[in-house]
Amino acid sequence: MLYFIGLGLGDAKDITVKGLEIVKQCSRVYLEAYTSILTVGKDALEEYYGRELILADRDMVEQEADEILKGADVSDVAFLVVGDPFGATTHSDLVLRAVNAGIQYRVIHNASIMNAVGCCGLQLYNFGETVSIVFWTDTWRPESFYDKIKKNRDLGMHTLCLLALLFLSADIKVKEQSMENLMRGRKIYEPARFMTVSQAAEQLLEIVQNRRERGDDLAISEETICVGLARVGAEDQVIRAGTLRQLASCDLGGPLHSMIVTGHLHPLEVDMLRLSAATPDALQDLRMTDSSTYTS
Repeated sequence: MLYFIGLGLGDAKDITVKGLEIVKQCSRVYLEAYTSILTVGKDALEEYYGRELILADRDMVEQEADEILKGADVSDVAFLVVGDPFGATTHSDLVLRAVNAGIQYRVIHNASIMNAVGCCGLQLYNFGETVSIVFWTDTWRPESFYDKIKKNRDLGMHTLCLLALLFLSADIKVKEQSMENLMRGRKIYEPARFMTVSQAAEQLLEIVQNRRERGDDLAISEETICVGLARVGAEDQVIRAGTLRQLASCDLGGPLHSMIVTGHLHPLEVDMLRLSAATPDALQDLRMTDSSTYTS
């Protein structure tokens, strides 16, 4: 059996009891090491699980999947994923490869940012399509995520923004290449880094200004209420609600960060956001559209 086991969002102890029992019985245990991170490193996981972990980077999962599947038809193999196993679509490919190879699989679910984001007080069924915000470069400055935010805002829906991750813990080295090195086939990797809420907010502010200068109808403005989240699930998690302009100057500390662009807000959601307001007056400019809806 090939087991896909979610590790949750915090530390080594967030694995489920069922997941830990399976890890201890497997012949090999892989740790997926490129879509997300825990607040602890590989050594801490190995100590708590009592097992050696094999790091599975992007190259292994996407190009050497046969190595992971090897022997899983006659013994148990575990594939550990931070959050939930299907928080990243790349793992669906591994499932299909297993099925095509005649290997049975089983999924042990866990919390992911997709549902844990409800900790900020926004109601999960009011979220639209999730978007990813990528690092801009001097020559590559995509704005497609803004268009998806606009689509959600037009429907009154909140948007969860997953921020670019080129950072893993000190003992898990990231493998991300620059566009030039990738095109030239050179295995020279970029320094580890992760996007902060303030960086994401700054990029959105620049897009707003670009669209304003073009005369476009704006989906958001500098005063749109957004929510920054850092290290969700950890003891030191941070939540800050404020205008997009305010979040551009917020320091939420270390990784991982996420951001929400709000849509229509229920009064209960507004009350919850006040608990984490960046400043006492952060939500003062909300407009009431009817007796049960606010917007910014």
